[in-house]
Amino acid sequence: MTEVRPPAVPSAALWERDEEVAVITQAVDTLCADRSSPGGLLVLRGEAGLGKTALLAETRRIAEQRGCTVWSARGGETLRSVPFNVVRQLLQPALVSMLPEEAREYLGDWYDIAGPALGIADPGERHADPQGVCEGLVAAVRRLARRDWPLVLLIDDAHWADQETLRWLASFAERLADVSVLVVVARRPGEISGAGARHLDAVAADRPVTTLSALTPEAAAGLTRATLGENADAAFCREVWAVTGGNPYETVELLAKVQDAELDPVEAHAGELRDLNRSARGGGLVARLEQLGIDATRFAWAAAILGNDITVDLVARLATLDLDDAARCAERLRGARILTVPDPSSVTGRAAPADLEFVHPLIATAVYNSIPDALRRAMHGIAARIVTDSGRGAAAAARHLLEVHPDDDEELVWQLREAAREHLAVGAPDAARRCLERALEEPPRPEVHAQVLYELGCATFLTAPARTIGHLRTALGMPGLDGDRRVDAVVRLSQALLHNDQMEEAVRTVEAEAARLEPGPAQMRLRTVQFMWEGIHAGEAVSPGRSERLAELAATCTGRDNSERALLIVRGFDAMMRGENAEEIVEICDRALVNGRLAPGLGWTDSEWGVELLLMLADAYAYTDRLDRAESLYNEALHAYDTAGWSGGHLALAHAYVGLGHRRRGRLEAAEAALRESLRLAERVGRGLPLYWTATCNLVDTLLARGHVDEAWEVAERYDFAPPYPSTIVLPDPRSVRGRLLLAVGRFQEGVNELEAAQKAAAARGHHNPVHVFWATDLARALAAEDPARAARLAVDVRRQAERFGTDTAIGEALRLAAALETGQRAVRLAAQAVTYLESSPCQYEHAAARVEYGILARSVPDLERGLALARSCGADGLAKRAEEELGAGVGPR
Repeated sequence: MTEVRPPAVPSAALWERDEEVAVITQAVDTLCADRSSPGGLLVLRGEAGLGKTALLAETRRIAEQRGCTVWSARGGETLRSVPFNVVRQLLQPALVSMLPEEAREYLGDWYDIAGPALGIADPGERHADPQGVCEGLVAAVRRLARRDWPLVLLIDDAHWADQETLRWLASFAERLADVSVLVVVARRPGEISGAGARHLDAVAADRPVTTLSALTPEAAAGLTRATLGENADAAFCREVWAVTGGNPYETVELLAKVQDAELDPVEAHAGELRDLNRSARGGGLVARLEQLGIDATRFAWAAAILGNDITVDLVARLATLDLDDAARCAERLRGARILTVPDPSSVTGRAAPADLEFVHPLIATAVYNSIPDALRRAMHGIAARIVTDSGRGAAAAARHLLEVHPDDDEELVWQLREAAREHLAVGAPDAARRCLERALEEPPRPEVHAQVLYELGCATFLTAPARTIGHLRTALGMPGLDGDRRVDAVVRLSQALLHNDQMEEAVRTVEAEAARLEPGPAQMRLRTVQFMWEGIHAGEAVSPGRSERLAELAATCTGRDNSERALLIVRGFDAMMRGENAEEIVEICDRALVNGRLAPGLGWTDSEWGVELLLMLADAYAYTDRLDRAESLYNEALHAYDTAGWSGGHLALAHAYVGLGHRRRGRLEAAEAALRESLRLAERVGRGLPLYWTATCNLVDTLLARGHVDEAWEVAERYDFAPPYPSTIVLPDPRSVRGRLLLAVGRFQEGVNELEAAQKAAAARGHHNPVHVFWATDLARALAAEDPARAARLAVDVRRQAERFGTDTAIGEALRLAAALETGQRAVRLAAQAVTYLESSPCQYEHAAARVEYGILARSVPDLERGLALARSCGADGLAKRAEEELGAGVGPR
């Protein structure tokens, strides 16, 4: 280290930062080298005052020298409750500078999804999916980066960034390998907890983190002499370092105070440094502020309340000062180094310029904390009114409303509820939750208390189902929820219980509420939800006579309203699971449609019924050989969630079921791609959920069909595809799939045990459809050698169930099994019959397998060649290899 300040360094806070500047310079040069260069991310970590902001300013200078576009933003301690605050600072200036049609062109389909969060588009009526909004923001930066390359993003005080921004930043950091953008993040250690901390830690994961240290005594001496003159003696310089602890900001401030006091930098005056330093921080700063007069103090307090976008006019209104007095106060505070005029090239990006900002966040914090509690709350109330009167809406005023003292204010409750609605519409459920929790503290009037609890339950549904359960139970126990709103609350409560793996309680909840109601649409809706939850419950206990009661009730339904249509769907799904006649099942499902399409109010993004119901409908078609209808519904779901920006669990499920459709059709490569994408999305939502099981189970089944046994085992191991199984139904049956997997990897007895467990679970539930619960087929093949009698009995049962069900796929698969257990000409005849049925089936993989098996049994080259072609078109590599080997060995009479 040297005491001589490098001539290229523009800031005193960059002393002893040569290594850090070199790293930044290299990162900028790498970015500028090529448009295809991967993105980079640097994290500057250090306590307050160690020069993080100065390094970001130096990054800006270096980047702009090389022709980079630089966007910047800063978190604020009092602004953490403002959703998307920091990402708006980053992107809004660039987007606002565009014409509306130009911004829409750049963002494309993401405009309506990310636009409201960025404040450049009006939010829609429905709740936005947080993950979808996050994806939209990632897409926005990707597209803007192509236009503005080379692009550098600077984020200061990231520890004070809002949670929504941190979620975006963590997601964007994952994609930097594909986006030529340099991101530089400055943060303090600590200062943040919970989900925000996890997001911020994820940003730095496996990336270089530069931890800043304090100045050495030598550097402090060099800085002192550069500021005060070379005559500063060693003892004085040493005391500067001791008093400030080598903190660059405090050192610069202390030296400024020395200059103001015209203190000679000699040992005799070193003892005065501690008093001077105290005046620049904490209580000393407050005392210094008070010396400037009450008006200046009120001005500083008002500026601290506003936090950002500080203008003299706005501060004057909040501090109840006239403009001339406010201007004089601003000048006084600038002279005292409490406020300053923003540097146009500073790191804080804004859509509109501010008149003032605090010299340092430490000062802003000290001033804010110095405001008497009652006065601070009152000033937030005035600030909320100013924001509301300006027409910026309740959400913009929410951060102030949250700080107002509870006072039984009916209007405040209304404003907070309105703010929550706005937050939900832009994809910020946590911000909505904070507003509604604060509304409950007011408290609301008795007649609206339950309404607020209901809204709070809906706000926490996606992020905290356990909280939702508590809120909705409390709401339902109070007066104020009546009619359709009460039914909605009961259904939402049952959904939360389902997501919280409390299936039996979900069933009991709707059953008890239905019993309270008179016959009619509301009761029908609850009965249907009860049957629906019972239908997807994977537990062994099933209420006696459930299917019979469901069939009896559905027989009276004509599909005249959505309650009846929903009941018909549940009935069709139950009949499919039980293996009843497929033609009758399809007829029941068709009655639930309107002119062959989903009825209004029963769409994929409609909230009244939920996704589970429509998946029941699509699955009923998928397993009754009506794959065209099933795939149409699956793809409709995918399109609906993509368009709406629902990038969380709903989109993961949609990809999983699109994969299921491909698997049933025999498009195995397409199935694998869709299921891997589903798993990628599901990882963000959380392991162990039903959607996670659906994606994993289908991927394992698809890889086995492709003949990729090792990959299937690796997926099962990586994603915990093993008991205990989820409490909800998964298609195809996971026990059957795992049994098949165990047999494929040579773990014979474990595979047999798993298939027998599948038999027991299916029998308890009355599930006798041999297509999706195929344990018997695989178990019979496994036992053929050691227990042929049992294998034969199983094959007879499979054929009986297949003929009852009546689809070409079910009968063809039963005949394939029968052929595998026979020999000679009887085996050939059964295999030929299997080919006939499966040739008419939409399931091409099964057709390919039957054709290859028949070709081998009959020693038929044409059938083997056709089977090989089918196997290749399906992506069934294992089956194709088997056909190739038979053909290569020479097929002829034996």
